[in-house]
Amino acid sequence: MNGAATPWRALIVDDEPLAREGIRSRLAALGGFEVIGECASGRAAVAAIRSSSPDVVFLDVQMPVVDGFAVIAAIGADAMPAIVFVTAHDQHALRAFDAHAIDYVLKPIDDARFVRAVDGVRRRLTESRESGVARRLTELLGDVRRPAAATTPAPPAMADRLIARDGDRVEMVPFADIDWVSADGDYVRVHAGNRQLLLRLTMTRMESALPAEQHVRIHRSTIVNVARIQTLKALPNAEYDVVLTSGARLRASRSYVDRLRRLLGLGQPNAFDRP
Repeated sequence: MNGAATPWRALIVDDEPLAREGIRSRLAALGGFEVIGECASGRAAVAAIRSSSPDVVFLDVQMPVVDGFAVIAAIGADAMPAIVFVTAHDQHALRAFDAHAIDYVLKPIDDARFVRAVDGVRRRLTESRESGVARRLTELLGDVRRPAAATTPAPPAMADRLIARDGDRVEMVPFADIDWVSADGDYVRVHAGNRQLLLRLTMTRMESALPAEQHVRIHRSTIVNVARIQTLKALPNAEYDVVLTSGARLRASRSYVDRLRRLLGLGQPNAFDRP
């Protein structure tokens, strides 16, 4: 189970009945999830998400008329539940993670791979719940609260580290240990080695707390430690594929490429920078 009295509420979206059955049976075997609905189309999925507010959606990418990405666009990425893409096509993987998907599972589904994806869902949902509980407890205990009209402060930080709440704990995370930061709905997710911390902050606040000479924003939803960049690959649309030493693959959007190049000392792009 998920450590709470009720299971996590799951919605399965796939135009193939056998695929829906496979996901449903695997979730039943793993436990801790209640399948609150199944949808055979993107349009039905949009209606179900709006009416049922599931905790997680197992979402097929390629469906007639309204595909998986169109479902996210209709709901809004920030308003979507947790997402696990389940599809036969791996060419959508990078776009899936740009849409803040927790995981991406290929068909035919490998049982061990599906278990890992579900474990990731459990962690994400538990972290989100614990962060919300900790925040409410902090407010009840009279922790520092600023009027809505006041300037929004940066997250707590010392000279060389971030002070982060992780559930009911407080962790000190050296700036140099932070590999990258990703937007996650109303939260930011700090990736630091094997640790991931979910904090209720905006990307702008996180960006202001990190040293500008060490961390750079490469996308509206991504900040990266330049010391962790292993390779850059220019893409035809003037964006960059960014691979970190950890193996994480990120996207630098064209709006942020110039500041990334400046920080890396690459100067202005030229013809050789394009594939």
